[in-house]
Amino acid sequence: MAKVTILGATGNVGMFAARTVSEIPHVSEMLLVGRPGREDFLAGCCRDLSDSFAARGTHVRLSYSTRLTDVEGSDIVICTAGVPRRPGQDRNDLAFENAKIVAGSAETIGRSSPDAILFMVTNPVDVMTAVALKYSGLQSRQVFGLGTHLDSMRLKSLIAHYFRVHVSEVHTRIIGEHGESMVPLWSATTIGGIRISNLPTFSGLPAQEMIGAVRTSGETIIREKGSTVYGPGEAIATLVRTILGDENRILTVSSYITSEIHGIGDVCIGVPARLNRSGAFPVPIRLEENEVAGFEESVKKIRKVTADVMERLGEAH
Repeated sequence: MAKVTILGATGNVGMFAARTVSEIPHVSEMLLVGRPGREDFLAGCCRDLSDSFAARGTHVRLSYSTRLTDVEGSDIVICTAGVPRRPGQDRNDLAFENAKIVAGSAETIGRSSPDAILFMVTNPVDVMTAVALKYSGLQSRQVFGLGTHLDSMRLKSLIAHYFRVHVSEVHTRIIGEHGESMVPLWSATTIGGIRISNLPTFSGLPAQEMIGAVRTSGETIIREKGSTVYGPGEAIATLVRTILGDENRILTVSSYITSEIHGIGDVCIGVPARLNRSGAFPVPIRLEENEVAGFEESVKKIRKVTADVMERLGEAH
């Protein structure tokens, strides 16, 4: 059984993730962490969640804190803390602002829970994963981000709708940045085990429109309702369940790569990784030529933003 801690638990994503994660049978204890001054709100969240646990017959020990040191003993720490993206704001515009929050938190987590898995959700998630990895001092397998997992699920849903098949029949991946430079792997996309390019109707697939919709999905939701909540919350629970269940599933998350994909590396970015109780392990893959070019561009972009943020953090420290 496991202890799961959620940083930023008073935010919309953190609160909903607490509910989805509480449904995982491997979770026996959950700690909600928020900023000092938010004690009453955290207490209310715990009461409300406890009522929901009673209604559905779930037994999870629930507590809250405003002290980061209380993460001690956590198996997984989910970091949703940070300033949320505003309408019209690029994820990378948030980079330095959130990096200061993540760096301090990661240092404390590394000291208090050196055996924990640190799961980053804070945007821009690829850059925040790199910041968390550096400042926590944890091993690369112990630190990963939500990355392009949700993007991949969004594309999966669009493809299923187009072909009028159950979503479970579709397997696809988006790699690279969780943002504008994301790269769809059409070469690895199958429906019912059949490569999508071998299906006669594939020629009419509005591929560019689909990727455009995935790229702007978060922005559209933020503009329409203020924040993305349900998609990220369910995606977080899927990854936590995969890790705590020691499932060894291959999912697309932001992870540190060295040379697994065509010799490209030294960056935290969305790639297929095998997930289990020990963490995230990037899987070496071969891509089509145009996919390699797209991935290289995405890596170049994220590497530059990451380097800029790290330099500014160094100056701030």
